[in-house]
Amino acid sequence: MEANAAVSYSVGQQLNALTREITQETINRYAAASADHNPLHVDPAFAATTRFGGPIAHGMLVLAYVSEAMTAAFGERWLRSGRLKARFRGAARPGDAVTVSGRVVKVEGPRVVCEVWARNGAGEVLVSADAEVGE
Repeated sequence: MEANAAVSYSVGQQLNALTREITQETINRYAAASADHNPLHVDPAFAATTRFGGPIAHGMLVLAYVSEAMTAAFGERWLRSGRLKARFRGAARPGDAVTVSGRVVKVEGPRVVCEVWARNGAGEVLVSADAEVGE
């Protein structure tokens, strides 16, 4: 799907999928950029003692991939008028390939509403979201 304002969207239209690999290095770089050094993300020994059994990615890192997919689909429209209501469903871990996909569920003039998901390689939903793009 082109990131072009002239592109028309229709209900049921699939958004192009985006896949990103989660590594501990990616998590560490995100921790440095966000100043969120929670040991659940960056200390494997500590994270092993938690219910997760090891490090997990920051939820906002996964949401950044959702936003990247929406930017690819809608370009500047997403950056100007995009809104996202997201729910965290599971944790992304080092070694996961996170794939963001979605579909258009409503079109009202220039307003486009999508359902979007981020899933790991096992197909487990990590994030589900409703996304809206205006003019």
